[in-house]
Amino acid sequence: MYKQDQNSVLFITLDSCRYDTFIQANIPNLKNIGQIYKTKAPSYFTYASHHAMFVGFTPSIAEDFTPLINAKYGKIFRMGGSAGFSKENDYLILEGKNIIEGFKRLNYLTIGSGAVGWFNPETETAQSLIQDFDLFYYPGDTYSLKKQLHWIESQLSLIQDKKVFLFLNIGETHTPYYHEGASWSSEYNPCIPFGENNDTEECRKRQTACLEYVDLYLKPLLEAFKDSNIIICADHGDCWGEDGLWEHGFHHEKVLEVPLIFQLSQDFS
Repeated sequence: MYKQDQNSVLFITLDSCRYDTFIQANIPNLKNIGQIYKTKAPSYFTYASHHAMFVGFTPSIAEDFTPLINAKYGKIFRMGGSAGFSKENDYLILEGKNIIEGFKRLNYLTIGSGAVGWFNPETETAQSLIQDFDLFYYPGDTYSLKKQLHWIESQLSLIQDKKVFLFLNIGETHTPYYHEGASWSSEYNPCIPFGENNDTEECRKRQTACLEYVDLYLKPLLEAFKDSNIIICADHGDCWGEDGLWEHGFHHEKVLEVPLIFQLSQDFS
């Protein structure tokens, strides 16, 4: 892929990825981005969490009064006029209804791709998440990272001299935890709410393997943005039998516990 402008932004969400999965997995490309923070997601399901992040509420540590690590204290992206602490604690002030529109006002090309069903453009609910992007691609199923990356590369190859805000939601880490060519079938889901055939160890094994698959295929994209701004997190985690609960869509420590990792360029303008 083509090297991106220093001020370009890559924002990746690993859908449903637990913090402990991220820590234990062999993912050198992702871990090379920076320090890994154990944070709390802004919500417990994809739709709400992405809406929150799209107005600057990235995963945070409430007890840590460090800007950017605590989005209440200082945001990576703050929407102008939003309530909170002094703008001196924020990284970038954006104007508009969300960060996508904010980047467009700064003359960025906004490109997005979402793997999970909340980003399906055939649904009305997806429109509030995707309609503001200049270009958006939904691959058609949850585990299509290679298709997403191929589409992204084709778009980036056409705009080599323009600043880009690129959003990528990755679905392989979402239930049923499957990736192309996996040794297990996607027909069996080991993590179903109220299910009778769930399996904690199978969940752990699969999500870890999926994350390692993702790390391998993300390498060229991360290399393209290595001198730019990169933010990577999960939108939420999953319960794997803790307190008798499975999957997500409810408040629980393991659902809200997610990784956050980022690198920011020194001269953002």
